[in-house]
Amino acid sequence: MMTKPATGTTKRQAPLKIDPATDELISQAAHFLGMTKKDFVAEAVQTYLEQKREEIRHGMVESMKILDGSLTSSVAMLTGLTPARIDELGGVGDWEE
Repeated sequence: MMTKPATGTTKRQAPLKIDPATDELISQAAHFLGMTKKDFVAEAVQTYLEQKREEIRHGMVESMKILDGSLTSSVAMLTGLTPARIDELGGVGDWEE
């Protein structure tokens, strides 16, 4: 079941760009389930997220462990470099610099 955004504002619909083979699978599944493609995709995404909830939570926790509020941690997260390697390359300074 889809929920509305918590902010109370309505977001505009964004087109979903998928390959033709996937679009055909969605079309067929929606047809045989008697639902629209939009409803099928929404329900499929909700189901997928429920199945992957623990994996997503783990990824979020790992990201938060890396980010400590410093510019170095942000650069490390974005680049995949370790903080030590960033320092070896000259560092990044502070947010204020």
